[in-house]
Amino acid sequence: MPAPRPAVPDAAAAPPRLGQACEQHLLRLQQVRRLAPRTLVNYRRDLRDLCLRAARAGVDADGLQPRHLRAWVAALHAQGMSPRAIAARLSAWRGLLRWMGTEGLLRTDPARELRAPRAQRPLPKALSVEHAVALASAGDAKADARAEARAHALTELLYSSGLRVSELVGLDLRPVRGAEHVSQGWVDWDGAEAHVLGKGGKRRSVPVGAQAMQALREWLRLRGEPPAQAAAGDRAALFLGPRGARISAQRVREELRRRALRAGLPIAVHPHMLRHSFASHLLQSSGDLRGVQELLGHASIASTQVYTRLDFQHLAKVYDQAHPRARKPR
Repeated sequence: MPAPRPAVPDAAAAPPRLGQACEQHLLRLQQVRRLAPRTLVNYRRDLRDLCLRAARAGVDADGLQPRHLRAWVAALHAQGMSPRAIAARLSAWRGLLRWMGTEGLLRTDPARELRAPRAQRPLPKALSVEHAVALASAGDAKADARAEARAHALTELLYSSGLRVSELVGLDLRPVRGAEHVSQGWVDWDGAEAHVLGKGGKRRSVPVGAQAMQALREWLRLRGEPPAQAAAGDRAALFLGPRGARISAQRVREELRRRALRAGLPIAVHPHMLRHSFASHLLQSSGDLRGVQELLGHASIASTQVYTRLDFQHLAKVYDQAHPRARKPR
């Protein structure tokens, strides 16, 4: 059954040439670029908004001017739309107008010089040192020993080495390079390091702390062997799930969620929060931004600098609590 034509809602109210161009552009996004249905819904909403604003202003495609777009962006801001949402909407408008230019439907692009408001990058959520230690220590004496050892080991390793969850589940017991399986990552048991394949196919090595190594060795003692019929990649995996296959990212998230509840933490914990905690706590202690960048595997120092903002927030909080002249007089 063919996919439905992604017509612009309220197309009858749109200026004729602009409305037709929107329909053609959406069809191209669906059939040529093969955008996901949810993404198409967002594009359709944003282009519908452009068409309705143009109709109210009494302009069609040829009459669109930069002043119109600036006024409409200002109106979105006045309505309380976030800078991030405005940027996304403006991106959809730009994509349409750029395509119309390449198709000869517009002589000039009215959005070429238009800039979206800068959206402040949200700060990553990190645990306090006390909460991170409580999470790692939140054992359950009544739980199955093998499951508890696995949960403890993966928690310690995520916090000790700042791994992404995809890097964690990709770890093997040792490097394998065979016809059926080639390791993406592995543990160097003698060197206390993890070798991982990160984003963009970049390899890096990260140290594994003493507590994490101890937890990994305890897991290794109880891990057991996967079923004989298991795939080669599962047989090589460091972390096995309940059925003997390589553990999934979803299982890791569930293990952390349960562990955080058991530790009585006031926030939901996910694997990336431990990566943020690793980076923030290391930066607070060492101040070595370049070193943290290397350990995280960030291609750009700008990605790592967000943790300096977390560090400043920590220092500011300490200042407010401790300095006698920090608070306003009553």
